[in-house]
Amino acid sequence: MAAALAGLVAVLAFANSLANRFAYDDVHVIVENTALKSLETLPGLIFQPYWPGTFGSALGLWRPGMTAILGLQWAAWDGNPAMFHLVNVLAHAAATVLVVVLVARLSTVPVAFLAGIIFAVHPVHVEAVANVVGLADVLSAALVLAACILHLGAPAHRYGAIRLAGVAALFLAAFSVKESAVTLPAILFLLDAARGRMAPRDLPGYLRGRWHLYATLAAIAVAMLVLRHSVLGSIASALGPLGADRLEGGIPRIWTLAQIWAHYVRLLVLPLDLSPDYAPNVIPIALGWTLLAAVGALLMLGILVLALWAWRSPPLEEGRTTPRILAFGVVWFGIVISPVSNVFFLAGVLLAERTLYLPSVGAAFVGGWLLVSLYRRRRRVALLATTLVVLFMTVRTVQRNPTWRDNDILFGTMIAQYPQSGRSQWVLGDLFLQAGRLSESLRTYRIAVGILGGHYKLLAEMGQNLMNAGHHEAATRLLLKAWRDEPELAAAPVFLAISHHQRGMWPEAERFGRAAFAADPESEVMAHLLAGSLAQQGEIAEAAVWRQRTIALGEAEHWQQWISLAGLHLALEDSVRARAALDSALARRGEVSRSDILEAYRPFTPAREVLQDSTQLQDARGPDASRDVQESGR
Repeated sequence: MAAALAGLVAVLAFANSLANRFAYDDVHVIVENTALKSLETLPGLIFQPYWPGTFGSALGLWRPGMTAILGLQWAAWDGNPAMFHLVNVLAHAAATVLVVVLVARLSTVPVAFLAGIIFAVHPVHVEAVANVVGLADVLSAALVLAACILHLGAPAHRYGAIRLAGVAALFLAAFSVKESAVTLPAILFLLDAARGRMAPRDLPGYLRGRWHLYATLAAIAVAMLVLRHSVLGSIASALGPLGADRLEGGIPRIWTLAQIWAHYVRLLVLPLDLSPDYAPNVIPIALGWTLLAAVGALLMLGILVLALWAWRSPPLEEGRTTPRILAFGVVWFGIVISPVSNVFFLAGVLLAERTLYLPSVGAAFVGGWLLVSLYRRRRRVALLATTLVVLFMTVRTVQRNPTWRDNDILFGTMIAQYPQSGRSQWVLGDLFLQAGRLSESLRTYRIAVGILGGHYKLLAEMGQNLMNAGHHEAATRLLLKAWRDEPELAAAPVFLAISHHQRGMWPEAERFGRAAFAADPESEVMAHLLAGSLAQQGEIAEAAVWRQRTIALGEAEHWQQWISLAGLHLALEDSVRARAALDSALARRGEVSRSDILEAYRPFTPAREVLQDSTQLQDARGPDASRDVQESGR
């Protein structure tokens, strides 16, 4: 009953998020990802980066389970955002139920219920629940919690095969949805340690009873990391947090990390100010000890000392409360946040509220225990405190949900509340550019670069936006700098190649296209562009090779590619291969009429050649029908 009630509260707290549409990362990952929207192309995305497009590998994200879920949802809901948000809300309710069940196995039902209520309405969860792609955090957390509950039923010295298979399957599913689930083995160890008085001398005996479990989980983790490396070319992101390039150099991270620690505490305890982005200067890169950094360091030190003291209290046990709950919550948070903490390696963000979803279980556990402990001493004070905490968090959550309705509201809120943010200035520059206000756009872009530094993604995306707006010279300057800084990444040379191709600068387009293809040998776009650039320079034989490579890389179903190949073969006076390519185009015409295909082929055909199907050209729509099949692209 307690779990179901907490789940219902979770649904009510986030019900108004059902009016949201697609915002922020939703747009790129879902709306603009055409391959995700077709069940025919969806399987091919499983072994591609989660983030589509040029930055996919560089951002270091591979989430095959999440990709499949989003694609299946698109097919099921026909792109209706309300249904996507309904799935998020229900997943959050399920995670809340699992929090109550888990905590009840480690403490009392009142503690579990209050922990579940805090978790259900916590405002820090808005980004994960109210933004569609936040489902990765919510679903991965639910799977990890389910694995923890299943694990708790295992005897101390025996782990049954069915239980082992269940935990392993949940781990694999959670890992495929979001990589932070890699921490599950450490969480399971924490659960066992917190329920007993495990000393170092007890570890060999413990591992004898659990080695099958940890060996299986280790094998799954290694397999996923190997696959991740094969897809991305690396295990971690090639790019550090936006605006944090200096942390890769000689500046000690501790100054900035201590500020982040202070924000962790603030967001979990008093989440008044929320932000969709924490890039500098929301969290500035500290060049020394600041007041906030000192506060953060002292908070962490004090919390760790308190946790060490609390660990000495009796073990966690169902039906009993103990101060060890405090230690458990602190260690839980530390374990789960570690992949994105920037302590061991630089992650993709300095801080993101969505990454606090599963770590906040530890904070909710501690909060539930504190309120129950207060109730035993001062009932009226405890009831008032509980009411105020739950009411405040619920109201803040309900207020915050509409902020994620769409990009206009989200970016407008971010610019208004955090104008000092480099991300805000970047977004503002994009908006000026879209409005045709170039000078203001360039000015705000310069401000953004001044705050965030020459981060590769920043320069490359600004260059892309300027290129798309027709400001190629300004775009080229930014893209060349990005390319010099990170020559092994593909995005900058890709945009440079496209920019020069659009301007008919064929040798330059070829040069940058070759560099981009060397960085990403699976890019059919660059193969396509190289074929066109070479053909324009009269390098017909090599152009034909690149056109064939384009087809082999995934463009075989597009008849325009085969028509272009047929034209190249005709230029090489190879009529047999030209006819074969034409036949391939006709076989893939889909709903396009045969006469339109032949009309597109006619410009490549010598005047003296008479097509067998010429009588069918009478219905052709005219010379414009072939405009999109020239070498400049589909």
